[in-house]
Amino acid sequence: MKEFRLFVITVFVFSVSGIHAQGLHLGLKAGANVAQLSGRAFNDGFQWGFSAGAFAEVNLTSKWGVQPELLFSQNQTQTANGFEEIIPQGYNNLKVTLNYLSIPILLSYKPIPVLSLQIGPQFGILMNPGVTVANSTANAFKSGDFAMVGGAQVNLGPVKAGVRYVYGLTNLNNVNNADSWKTQNFQIYMGLRIF
Repeated sequence: MKEFRLFVITVFVFSVSGIHAQGLHLGLKAGANVAQLSGRAFNDGFQWGFSAGAFAEVNLTSKWGVQPELLFSQNQTQTANGFEEIIPQGYNNLKVTLNYLSIPILLSYKPIPVLSLQIGPQFGILMNPGVTVANSTANAFKSGDFAMVGGAQVNLGPVKAGVRYVYGLTNLNNVNNADSWKTQNFQIYMGLRIF
């Protein structure tokens, strides 16, 4: 947690210095998540969810910037038919919804003004930690998720549209070490810069 705080403070300091040079813009965005959890415990295949929140654009130069965001992000999945073989007393074919407060902090590069290429880390805080997938446990998923994000965004004046791939690096399995559960997520979104 200390590393996360240090990272946020560092990004904030660099962002504030860039505000004076190029400006700060804020906006709102919403879109769809197409996500899955990897591992033998869950069915293969992506399922739809949604995301919504706010973003900031901190332009450091005409080509480089930082785009921190604060998003509600919903990931849905389903336990596999043989889930009880991996997690004792587990529920087979159970639909699971994980709601995260996601905080991506993206480095943004504009090769041309209408296009931004983005990459960076994302921190996720599980907002519904009591998700149950078995009789024997109430907190089956770890409360935090660290992921890497990459994508592209089209900038048409105040209107933003983009696609991203989010790859989870944290094993979310809080029950046992029998299976590694990691997120994979495609995001499609629209945004509006409000100032």
